[in-house]
Amino acid sequence: MAEEWKKALSLYVNEYNQDEVDYRARTENTMITDLEYLMHRSLHKRKLEEWYKERGAVPLRSETRARLLREIENREGELEVEMLLAQKMDYEKGGARHREERINKQRLTLQRDGEGWSITRVIQPVPERSPRAALPAGFGTDGSGGRARAARPFLNREVLGGGGLRSVPYRREDAVLYADRWWDGFNPEFAAFEVDCTNYISQSLFAGGAPINYTGKRESGWWYKGYVGDKEAWSYSWSVANALERFLGGSESGLRAELVDRPEQLQLGDVIIYDWDGNGAYQHSTIVTAFDAGGMPLVNAHTVPSKHRYWDYRDSYAWTENTVYRFFHISDRF
Repeated sequence: MAEEWKKALSLYVNEYNQDEVDYRARTENTMITDLEYLMHRSLHKRKLEEWYKERGAVPLRSETRARLLREIENREGELEVEMLLAQKMDYEKGGARHREERINKQRLTLQRDGEGWSITRVIQPVPERSPRAALPAGFGTDGSGGRARAARPFLNREVLGGGGLRSVPYRREDAVLYADRWWDGFNPEFAAFEVDCTNYISQSLFAGGAPINYTGKRESGWWYKGYVGDKEAWSYSWSVANALERFLGGSESGLRAELVDRPEQLQLGDVIIYDWDGNGAYQHSTIVTAFDAGGMPLVNAHTVPSKHRYWDYRDSYAWTENTVYRFFHISDRF
């Protein structure tokens, strides 16, 4: 029995993988009977095709590996599962070959259909649309989550001296190295959040030498302690995209940034923050870690772990026609 539905999952992953690079109408029968998903997927494929053409890029190859996370519910003749889909997408632009990596979760309902199984429901979560940080994954009373820390913030020791802070350069390469090292995982020295995009960006900026601005108040400064007892001890600007956008837009000392008009003006280690609905509430943040052959930024992110993803996120289910971007060029010196 298990082998039969696992074979069905394997066929589904193959079909999903093909749809990432082949946008033609499917000629063979599909095992998916979720009409809402099929219509949404068809629209998404058309958008992807237009998106690649507008970028002057050509999709070449997709590789998707699936891992079964859990069986949510197992009923007679019906099964609900959660899967992790790790994708590598190769595309060509300007004579150069680029690779983007991404990790998504999906929830599927499988139903016995005669001698085989069909996919009757596909749920694609869109965690990038979450407006706030959540509690760290696994944090609780069993000791498996975040641990208590001393009541002092992490500090960049190299910027301390002479009785105060001294000017230091932003080490862009170090910020990128950190972002590439942890794009698909969590540094155990920091709390890990279910909605982790801004926490990850803050860590990368800190790795590049951005100095902590410790105020002791969550609504001001840019700082992180961890947990003091069981209480969260970090500023909202450290962990929430909307708060980081406000901080970068107004900071006049320490971690500072210049708001620029176009993505082409960004450099490695700069930050893009996204408002999917265009209503002034920013929900997602990324860090520039590379550039494509046309000089456009490629970014890393958490929540949906991504490496060298094209900056505009038009391939994301979170993106809408109302999406607004904020392009922050981080100061060269702090």
